[in-house]
Amino acid sequence: MAEVRNPFRYGALALDDVFTDRKAEIRELETDIRNGQDVVLFAPRRYGKSSLVWRVAQRLVRKRVLVAQVDLMTTPTRERLAEKLAATIYEDVASPLFRAKERLRVFQHLRIQPTVHVNPNDGSLAFGFGAGLAPADLDETLERLLQLPGQLAAERDRQTVLILDEFQEVVDIDRELPKLMRAVFQQQPEVAHVYLGSKRHMMQRIFSDENEPFWRSAKQLELGVIAPTEFVGYIEERFESTGRTIRREAVDRVLAITRGHPYATQELCYFLWQRVPARASAAEESVDEALADVLRSEHAHFTLIWGRASSAQRSLLHALAREPGHPLSTAYRRRFALPGPSTVQKALQALEREELIARDGGYAEISEPFLAQWIAREA
Repeated sequence: MAEVRNPFRYGALALDDVFTDRKAEIRELETDIRNGQDVVLFAPRRYGKSSLVWRVAQRLVRKRVLVAQVDLMTTPTRERLAEKLAATIYEDVASPLFRAKERLRVFQHLRIQPTVHVNPNDGSLAFGFGAGLAPADLDETLERLLQLPGQLAAERDRQTVLILDEFQEVVDIDRELPKLMRAVFQQQPEVAHVYLGSKRHMMQRIFSDENEPFWRSAKQLELGVIAPTEFVGYIEERFESTGRTIRREAVDRVLAITRGHPYATQELCYFLWQRVPARASAAEESVDEALADVLRSEHAHFTLIWGRASSAQRSLLHALAREPGHPLSTAYRRRFALPGPSTVQKALQALEREELIARDGGYAEISEPFLAQWIAREA
C-alpha cells in the first residue's frame, strides 16, 4: 500500500494542489501582465507572494508567454546579476525561440562575453562574468542583458515578462543600479515587469518616494490574507483526500487562530494532520495540541527574535500579544506600563521595519499569529 503523505506544506513554495484560492489575484495579475503592465506586489512575509507569481507564471507559459525570472537575493554583485540574467534569458527566453545551436548567439553583441560552463550532471549551462571588470563595460553589458528579453520576444511576436524577486536588494547590489534598470524598462512597453519584495518598507520607498527612479512606475497590488471562508473547503478536501476528516468546529478553531494567514494555516494544518490517525477525524481539542507542536517547532526562531529585541520592543510585543490596539494612546500605555510615547513610537517603527507588527493608522497588532501565541506562553 502506498504511503499516505501529509497534504499540507509550509516553508517552500505552495505549488499545484497545495496552492489555494487567490483566484481574483491570479486573474488580476495575469491580466496586467498580458496588458504589458508593470506591477509591484506588496505583502507581508509568508503571505504567498512567490507562490502566487509562480502559479501565474505557469498559466502564462501555457499561453506561450515568455517568462524570465531572477531572484535578487542570489545576486549580491552586479557580476552575479549579469550571470543570473544571462541564465534566465538562455533557458526561458532563447530556448523556446531558437534551436540549440542558435541560442548562444543571442549574447554575441554583449560588450563582455560570458564564460559558459556545462553542468556534467544535467547538461545545463551556467554563465560567468569575472570580477574586476571595468565598471563602464559591465554597465553596458547589464543594460544589454536587460534589453534582450523584450527584443528577442518582439522579433518572434511573443509576449514576455521579467519577474524580479526580492527586488529591494537592488539598492544593496549597487546604489546606481535602479537608475540603469529604470532607464531600460521605461523603453520596454512590450515587456511586463513584476517586482516582488519581502521588506515592505523598502519596497514602498523604492516605488513611492518621488526621489527614487522607480517612483510611480508600476501598479501597486496589495496581497492580503485569504478569507477564512475560502479556506474551509480547502482544509476539508485536503483531509478527505488522505482518508481522514476534520470536524467543522476544528476548522473554525484553526482559522480563528491563523485568521486566514496563508503560511500559518498551512503550518497548523500540517501538525494537525500529523496527529490524526488514518480513517479518524480531527476534533477541536486536537487543534490546540497541534498548536503546541507548532510553537515547539518555532521556539528557536521566536527565541532569536525575542533575543534581538530591545527592552522597549519586548514590552511592546508583550502588550500586543495580550491585546492588539493603539499603543501610542495614553490609556493603552498606562494599562500595560509602557514607556513614553516617543520610546513606544521608536519601538513601533523598528518592529514594523522587521515586519513583526502591522499598523493601520494608530492600530497595531503582531503580524505572525504564532509569535503572539508564543510570547503569551513563553515570554
